[in-house]
Amino acid sequence: MSSIFSGRTLIVGFDGWSDSADAASGAAKFMTVSAEAEMVGQIDSEEYYDFLFSRPQVVLDEDGERQLNWPTAELYAPTFESDVPNQFERVFFLLGSEPSRRWKAFVSEIMEMILDQDIQAVIFLGSIPADAPHTRPVPVSAHSQNQLVREQTGAEKSNYQGPVGIQSVLALELERAGIPTLALWASVPHYVQNGPSPKAMLALVTEIERYLGVSFDHGELANDAFTWERNIDELAENDEDMAGYIEQLEQSRDASDSEAASGDAIAMEFEKFLANQNEAKDVGEDGEPEN
Repeated sequence: MSSIFSGRTLIVGFDGWSDSADAASGAAKFMTVSAEAEMVGQIDSEEYYDFLFSRPQVVLDEDGERQLNWPTAELYAPTFESDVPNQFERVFFLLGSEPSRRWKAFVSEIMEMILDQDIQAVIFLGSIPADAPHTRPVPVSAHSQNQLVREQTGAEKSNYQGPVGIQSVLALELERAGIPTLALWASVPHYVQNGPSPKAMLALVTEIERYLGVSFDHGELANDAFTWERNIDELAENDEDMAGYIEQLEQSRDASDSEAASGDAIAMEFEKFLANQNEAKDVGEDGEPEN
């Protein structure tokens, strides 16, 4: 059976409610730029955004002139005619801001763009604040409501009930349309969630590489992640309470990892035992395996 992500796969990263430390949107933007993808679709800002809450941003263009960037959602596709490596020819990206109103109509427009591009699977990126130390690898959990996706990836089924973001609304609509989805959630240290976390971005990028079998140039992002971690280390060195709290988180994380490792070791030994038992059962009296 081929991987469910072997065809055209869309990576989705929205800023807003499910984007702690800009990890999800930052990772999606990083991959879009790295893949040299080109914009092929855009949502009309006037229809879906309240500019008192999602304000336009003033930026300077290459000539130093002021330009406005309006909140929107944009679909990016591979640039087949360029020198982009073939590994990205099936990877698409959806970047945007969570809309303020008319979510049903917003999702309907997004679905039209996805169907027009013949997208066959979708991976959502998210990030949440958690009791995680910044000095350890960023945990990334995988969830899917699609049974085939869970069987192929080992993702867990979410039993969450409560308020959701636009990505959950879109995911439900995609599943109804027969397009399987997977959600990857990075756990960002809650005590540093107010600023961007390149380490969490890198963790999400690495997971995408694993699922899709592609490879992005980590250079600049990896350097930013190192600098981010070192800056927090320096803050903790001058704050005894913060340092003590981080040490508690580290001990808790290490103990949890140790327990998981011990459990895995026991499971492996048990599997070996069962394999040996089955092998002995399958051997006949003449010492040859039975058919």
